[in-house]
Amino acid sequence: MMDAHDTNQPLNQGELEEEKKTAEVSEPITETPTEKVTAEVQPEAAPKPATKEDVLNLLKELAQDAENANKQEIDNLKQSFYKLHNAELEAAKKEFTDNGGAVEDFVPQEDPTEEDFKRLMGVIKDRRSKLVAEQERQKEENLQVKLSIIEELKELVESGDDANKSYTEFKKLQQQWNETKLVPQGKVNELWKNYQLYVEKFYDLLKLNNEFREYDFKKNLEIKTHLCEAAEKLADEEDVVSAFHQLQKLHQEFRDTGPVTKELRDEIWNRFKAASTAVNRRHQQHFESLKEVEQHNLDQKTVICEIVEAIEYAELKTFSAWENKTQEVIALQNKWKTIGFAPQKMNVKIFERFRHACDDFFKKKGEFFKSLKEGMNENLEKKKALCEQAEALKDSTDWKATADALTKLQREWKTIGPVSKKHSDAVWKRFISACDYFFEQKNKATSSQRSVEIENMEKKKALIEKLSAIDENMDTEEANTLVRDLMKEWNSIGHVPFKEKDRLYKQYHTVIDQLFDRFNINASNKKLSNFRSNISNIQGGGSQSLYREREKLMRAYENMKNELQTYENNLGFLTSTSKKGSSLLTELNRKVDKLKADLELVLQKIKVIDESIKAEE
Repeated sequence: MMDAHDTNQPLNQGELEEEKKTAEVSEPITETPTEKVTAEVQPEAAPKPATKEDVLNLLKELAQDAENANKQEIDNLKQSFYKLHNAELEAAKKEFTDNGGAVEDFVPQEDPTEEDFKRLMGVIKDRRSKLVAEQERQKEENLQVKLSIIEELKELVESGDDANKSYTEFKKLQQQWNETKLVPQGKVNELWKNYQLYVEKFYDLLKLNNEFREYDFKKNLEIKTHLCEAAEKLADEEDVVSAFHQLQKLHQEFRDTGPVTKELRDEIWNRFKAASTAVNRRHQQHFESLKEVEQHNLDQKTVICEIVEAIEYAELKTFSAWENKTQEVIALQNKWKTIGFAPQKMNVKIFERFRHACDDFFKKKGEFFKSLKEGMNENLEKKKALCEQAEALKDSTDWKATADALTKLQREWKTIGPVSKKHSDAVWKRFISACDYFFEQKNKATSSQRSVEIENMEKKKALIEKLSAIDENMDTEEANTLVRDLMKEWNSIGHVPFKEKDRLYKQYHTVIDQLFDRFNINASNKKLSNFRSNISNIQGGGSQSLYREREKLMRAYENMKNELQTYENNLGFLTSTSKKGSSLLTELNRKVDKLKADLELVLQKIKVIDESIKAEE
């Protein structure tokens, strides 16, 4: 570069051509405002604040230097605040509806932190608006300064004075031009063309000697070499967005630096251009990869929306079905939280879609439980009525007629649906207590059956001796047939004295278990056979004992069915891509198979009880 102390000698037309080439390439990049670049992309998200108070604290810090605050950071804080705000609203709404309130009656409470948030956002917006206005005013001032410089250059060229004498003034005008920065975007190219026109005309008037020209070339080469090195280092800059903006400043300096010797012009320019290309390529690839990630996030969120929207509400008819589906929806909500941002133009839309689908689900769940509660209340009233009827019959001594009436009430009880858990045990205890009381009185009145029970006891003892005497060398099929015949005979024998019942039953099943193990008889058949044998003991307490046992089996059946459904749902979320995943799948499948076998056994037991009840009737 030259200053006022350099010898006043002219540069030739070649140097001016290089200046023109440099300006034409770098001009569009240099004059692009920073705000325009950052508006097109989203910088990588900073760690999200955990609470609304964290958001307010960060906003207060930004408000102190709002003019230099990053717009994307402000937008992220705004999004985080309303995400936390909306989460609190949803929690309050859920608590309201869980306590029996209707969704449409929910009125959110005023949030003082929201007022603080809006106030801080207003402060930041006002200060940034003032900054933008000040920048625009400064650009207009710079425009007038540059127009004035062009006019002064024009006077130097057209004055007719000795150009060598005007050189110092010319360099001052060049320096003033370079120090005057941004102007309105629409005026950039026109200003540069006019400025370059009069610079070239002035250089045409100069007659600088070769010594001065070589000195100027050398200084410019040093500056441009340094700029090339700085641009090349930007390729290793970790923050690609920062590297891109730094490159714009280097382009401005490269353009404002004068020409180098003709032999090195293309070489130095190509080096700087290659370094710029590398930085620009990284910048472009960075945002292309961001777009790919955001599109992948959108795809995942779309699938989650479709899963919630596809819920078949007509199939959700029980409490357990709704609870299982609720856990699935909550799992999807937790999955949603782990997924990053979608593309900016779709981010709010996809969230609104998901929130609407979830709101619709929980609204329908609330309606179901409201209707279920009403149905349970009706069932409770029906069961209370049966309790009153049973209590009115419990002191009757018309044993046959009353037993038939209570048995009929017990069958009617089975047809009535469930009641709420807090009333279920109490109303059942009330009903069965009345039934038990009557049948206990009936049993006391019919104690003449004891002689028959003693005879039955002797028969069962004889059967136990026959079972114990089975030879271990007997053919398996023959032994199997004999054991089943003796078990069938055991089941046909009536009641035994109550005090001897448990002892005989224990002896009998000890022998049976040994025989089953010895001859490998099927385990499920064994359990069912044992249960059939135990029925006679249950019948000793009357029909109410059978109904009580049936009720217990039905509860066990429902619990196992719910457990089976949970396991099958879990299987849908697992894959066997890893060794650990394969092992877990194997274990779950084993549990599912066992539960299915247990469910079948329980159904068979219920069938045995129903047959016994029917036989008594």
